Amino acid sequence: MPNMSLEKVKMPEQDPNVRNQNFQEVSTGYTEEMAVEEAGRCLGCKHRPCMGGCPVNVQIPEFIKLVAERRFEEAYHKIQETSSLPAVCGRVCPQESQCEKFCVRGVKGESVAIGRLERFVADWYMAHGKDQVKKAAPNGKKVAVVGAGPSGLTCAGDLAKLGYEVTIFEAFHTPGGVLVYGIPEFRLPKDIVKAEIQKLEAMGVKIMTNMVIGKVLSIDELMQEEGFDAVFVGSGAGLPSFMGIEGENLNGVYSANEFLTRINLMKAYQFPDYDTPIYMGKNVVVVGGGNVAMDAARSAKRLGAEHVSIVYRRSEEEMPARREEVHHAKEEGIEFKLLCNPVRILGTEDGWASQVECVRMELGEPDASGRRRPVTVEGSEFLLDAEVVIIAIGQTPNPLIKDTTPDLETNRRGCIVVREETGAPFSDTVRGTCAVSSYQVRAHTRPMPRCHRRPPLSRSTAPEISSCPWVTVAPGSTMAWPPRASTRVTRPGHRATTLVSRSSTTAWPRTRSTTCTWATQPFTFTASHTTSFSSSSTWLRMSFWSMSRLRVPMVMP
Repeated sequence: MPNMSLEKVKMPEQDPNVRNQNFQEVSTGYTEEMAVEEAGRCLGCKHRPCMGGCPVNVQIPEFIKLVAERRFEEAYHKIQETSSLPAVCGRVCPQESQCEKFCVRGVKGESVAIGRLERFVADWYMAHGKDQVKKAAPNGKKVAVVGAGPSGLTCAGDLAKLGYEVTIFEAFHTPGGVLVYGIPEFRLPKDIVKAEIQKLEAMGVKIMTNMVIGKVLSIDELMQEEGFDAVFVGSGAGLPSFMGIEGENLNGVYSANEFLTRINLMKAYQFPDYDTPIYMGKNVVVVGGGNVAMDAARSAKRLGAEHVSIVYRRSEEEMPARREEVHHAKEEGIEFKLLCNPVRILGTEDGWASQVECVRMELGEPDASGRRRPVTVEGSEFLLDAEVVIIAIGQTPNPLIKDTTPDLETNRRGCIVVREETGAPFSDTVRGTCAVSSYQVRAHTRPMPRCHRRPPLSRSTAPEISSCPWVTVAPGSTMAWPPRASTRVTRPGHRATTLVSRSSTTAWPRTRSTTCTWATQPFTFTASHTTSFSSSSTWLRMSFWSMSRLRVPMVMP
């Protein structure tokens, strides 16, 4: 019989007045008995609404059923079928807005603690499981992954399971991205991240650190000179945003990015055992209401600040931070100054922050995000003492890749604009001749986003045809191609070129051979995905989605 308790099994935690003095993990995790009891709350719904909220399609009812039956090792392998980082996801994924949001048990009472059970299974396997990492048979294709953060590691793990030769290029000296530089030790122990990365390396994934793509190598160079068939861009959002108010350049004012990087990646919380110092005052003000703001405020408290305040311009209901993080912050003594907004930072004569001037806010009509817009209350100015001010109002991508990859479309925040259905950039060409497309993996459940196809090398004699009309062939349709005399042709995955002429005597072979051949008659082919054409009186250009699945030439001027 299912456990019909309306509440989740409580997660064991450190006492708030103890944990706010250390960087050990706050939640200590379920025991086996707790996990089995909580797993018994799952109804095993046939329509599986929880899976609809999981970005990686973890088979949630199946793994929970295995936990209820105490088959913990099998539960781990069930999760790992679609998730490469279960120990990480079980700790930091926002389950309350994803899988648990759709849990039927949440209609009356609390949802099943899916995240806590995922964490338990991953931790149990690390402690008791037998290492059974197997390398997939290679398929002969190479993929570069830019960034060793959560998206890059997940992509690398998925591709490695399918036999791709994957190399991750990480800008920092340590892989992990935001998992190691952004999320504090008390939320995500770095040993957990290291263990997950080691599993990927055992699967054959190569990781190159201190590789700033856009400086050391460009996207084009990865494909043209290094021989990669596709590139996944998962470089993250590491460029901090500021408010643009007076006093942000004073000493003692940090971006949350720098503050947390010093603490987490560079181990400032263990100073002087590590050489990274960090300035900490008696009074700290953190500006923002997201998870990063919670992490910064809770870290400041652990570093010895007596009074830590979070200043947020909306109410608690509009806070983007996880409810669990807000709850933990309050327990640890963090003060919340809601419906307030800083307007300037005041400093001492020698250039150090001393106070923050704020104004009261009230909520007006909803804005584009759906949240009610904060409006300033006139004459409501007040001061907060603050020797340290941490700005945690969001990050944007570093523009390096955008600036070194011409014609790559980005939005106003610098994020790559992609097709929702495939994750491929909207740009059909880069530098006029470089085809950009989704590298959709055969037999894979999800397309690989943000991919950039290898361009042909022969461009010097190409005429300008950017103004030529485009013709789109729908998937499954057939189109004849009348090759023109002296058309330069490049085949998918090869650098060799050949000429196609009507006057020759043999037809184009449906192979990937690099020998020169000739076509005597127009021929037809069927597109497996949307295919675009651009032509002029002499030249023909074709750009494919999933070119590796087609046995037709890729024609470029």
